[in-house]
Amino acid sequence: MAVDKNLFLYNLAVVSIMKNEAPYVKEWLDYHLLAGVEHFYIYDNESPDNLKEILQPYINAGIVTYKLYPGKARQYEAYNEAVQDYKFLCRYMAFIDADEFIFPQENKSIVEVVDEVLADKPNAGGLAANIYYFGSNFQEKADYSRGVLERFTRRAPTDWTPLIGAQQNIPGGTAHVSTITNPRRVNFFFNPHFAVYLEGFHAVNENGGIVPSFSNNPPTVNKIAMNHYSVKSFEEWQAKVKRGTADAYHNIYNLEKFKEDDHNEVFDDSILKYRAARIIQTGGTVKLADYPKCYNILLQNISPVFTKNPPNEFFKGKTELFLVCRRLAEHLGEKFLDEKSSKFFEEAALNAVYRTLYSNIMWSDVRLLINELPKILSLNYPVVEKIRQASIVLIPQMLNAFRVYDANAWKEFVNLKYILAMLQDFNSYEHKK
Repeated sequence: MAVDKNLFLYNLAVVSIMKNEAPYVKEWLDYHLLAGVEHFYIYDNESPDNLKEILQPYINAGIVTYKLYPGKARQYEAYNEAVQDYKFLCRYMAFIDADEFIFPQENKSIVEVVDEVLADKPNAGGLAANIYYFGSNFQEKADYSRGVLERFTRRAPTDWTPLIGAQQNIPGGTAHVSTITNPRRVNFFFNPHFAVYLEGFHAVNENGGIVPSFSNNPPTVNKIAMNHYSVKSFEEWQAKVKRGTADAYHNIYNLEKFKEDDHNEVFDDSILKYRAARIIQTGGTVKLADYPKCYNILLQNISPVFTKNPPNEFFKGKTELFLVCRRLAEHLGEKFLDEKSSKFFEEAALNAVYRTLYSNIMWSDVRLLINELPKILSLNYPVVEKIRQASIVLIPQMLNAFRVYDANAWKEFVNLKYILAMLQDFNSYEHKK
């Protein structure tokens, strides 16, 4: 059952981990705001430049959530943390680098395109958009007086899909994808371009075809693409070599990689035309979270739980809805509501979650709830203990559903066994006290 889209703080948020992107980040932010992004979660991987200074006006305006994120090879960790922390605040979340620009092809917002693609696909967990690789435009020196989109207007052909991988059997190049997800259906990231979804969900391309990995071949770019400016000028590439990568300890950037990715065969400035059209369409205005509106939507969704004592049928298939309500109540408690009101809404949502567990349960909802158990079990509400006991009953039923010969399913099976064992051990400890 779909959650009311007005219940989310943001229709679309972007998650990105950055290092030394100060010369580029303002253009990147302003472009995506025009394209319909409403919020950014930016993880700063120890940038020695003035990245934080450039971001500060956006932080002050409530557009950027900033976190210093030191250490090597932390991209997957940042992505998974963002899913865990913010999936109930954002209807969609895109996971891209600071040199990637999401490009709808028909002067629509990104959300409009994603909504159209996913509208009749209940098992879709996200949209996999093919990547256009832009080259150096034969530029040796960096020219920071102009933006990336203006300087680099030449790219690889759409059919540039060289084989990669240890066996040279995976289409790369334009066949690569980046992901815009329904984050509540994401299990985890182990590749910067592709999410692993909860059991029963998958990624689709713009035509609705299932995309099983980070490669979608042949590429489909009629509705949406990801413009990737990974090369830039040779001088900027050399700076990139010094910076290294966010997803691995070893540095893959070198002169050979520059020559491999520096494709300039096709002239393409269509993203500039899109940006100009969006300025006219939006008037250059930015949508900010409307907290009073969010409060009213929360009230509409949660009030039947504590005002009418509805029958169990009312709760059927609504675990996701009430988990969204719980997280929104928590967030509004920090931003808008007094603590008493916030706790009132949050406890009502948790009671509703408990009721959903006995209302013709859906396994996707149970898995979503189980992923939230560490946070829920730390809360100080009487109903939390009931949720824990209900989980001890439900997890064995899920284990039986996972008894199939599939690698991903067996991984879920093992993870659930660990969770069940911890819950049971806690039960045993509590009874001995």
